[in-house]
Amino acid sequence: MSVASSTYRLPARRRTELGLIVLAVLLTAGLYVLASLGKAGSLPANIGPFLGIVCGLLLVAHLGMRKLAPYADPILLPSAALLNGVGYVFIARLDSHLAALQAVWTGIGIGAFLLTLFVVRRARDLERYRYIFALFGIGLLLMPLLPIVGQNINGARLWVRIGSVNFQPGELAKIALAIFFASYMAERSEVLKQGTLKVGRFLFIDPKYIAPVLVAWALSLAIFFFENDLGSSFLFFALFIGMLWVATGRNGYLALGTVLFAGGSTFALKVIGHAKSRVDVWLNPWPLYNTTGYQIVQGWFAMAAGGVFGDGPGLGSPQRIPEVATDFIFAAIAEELGLFGAAAVLIAYLLMVGTGLRIAIRCEHPFEKMLATGLALIIGVQTFVIVGGVTRLIPLTGITLPFISYGGSSLIANYILLALLLRISNDTSTPEMTPAGASDLTVAS
Repeated sequence: MSVASSTYRLPARRRTELGLIVLAVLLTAGLYVLASLGKAGSLPANIGPFLGIVCGLLLVAHLGMRKLAPYADPILLPSAALLNGVGYVFIARLDSHLAALQAVWTGIGIGAFLLTLFVVRRARDLERYRYIFALFGIGLLLMPLLPIVGQNINGARLWVRIGSVNFQPGELAKIALAIFFASYMAERSEVLKQGTLKVGRFLFIDPKYIAPVLVAWALSLAIFFFENDLGSSFLFFALFIGMLWVATGRNGYLALGTVLFAGGSTFALKVIGHAKSRVDVWLNPWPLYNTTGYQIVQGWFAMAAGGVFGDGPGLGSPQRIPEVATDFIFAAIAEELGLFGAAAVLIAYLLMVGTGLRIAIRCEHPFEKMLATGLALIIGVQTFVIVGGVTRLIPLTGITLPFISYGGSSLIANYILLALLLRISNDTSTPEMTPAGASDLTVAS
């Protein structure tokens, strides 16, 4: 590719990103105005500062992209901005105090996004620190079990309190463990592919090669047992098994993972009362309507009231749902924006996951390929778990809806995840000098 065409492609990607960011800002501002009109019957008094802050934060992120990752994919940041904006509007509509905090967390999240792009100049450099990330990730997962600082909220021990600040260390742990898994599988993929044991005419996985699967299984069960957290346990184990399947292409690992998780969950449900109550509510919430089933039934009522087109922003009654700004914000969106609005949110997530997997396909370096796959899986599995719980496809868990639910830990972690995906995208698309070295540049397709 000639120098002229390459220099044209560089600003074109960022111009596309800027245009999509402007569209995301307009959609967010329009939804904010409509929600205020529906709730109070008047235009929001702070619409000017609101637009200024939103535009300012996203402009800073965009300018950082131009400087730090100019060749990265132009879809991911606007998609995250739209989801973050929709989430903020609904949080503001539900609780003004939480909205103020969420605005602060958004600013910190974008700061973490830019800091990650600045510090991680090449994604494959992370591979050298695999064991540090492994210890860091496991330590974060187990931190809520520490006395004094560990906090039990709503039956699950997921939180750590230091001073006046509460946070969920598991949000950062999933990224650290994804880096470790990517490094491990990039190095051992060939061994894991061929690790078979022939018995007669049948091929089985050699037991010595399934040790990592058993370790991951044991750790996920430890999270389940001691922290009463089915959601994080499932997310962690699904991340490992999903990356293992992508690395090897062996369906046996998927089958083994399914059997192990099903067996471990069945045993845990017999001894953990909190987990059993979640399953009882999932199977039939109506007898438990006045106790543990109230939240999910109210969520159903909200989604049913929304119908296809929704009650309208600010015109529904999602405040009747307990913990609606965190666990059940998808039900609030479905009530006021209807099936169309809820589907649009899911399409935005599908676009992010698909873009992440497309980045993985384009990677030539095994570590980058596996890391991009793992980061995309985190977004996809987490979205499936919380939306599936709200719609009663699976038992409800306490994890957040990425970029939308209220929560500083989740928002910061997801912006760091986004920065790593964009760094990988930039690394795989950056032009390199041809062997002739002088005039021609090539861009990865």
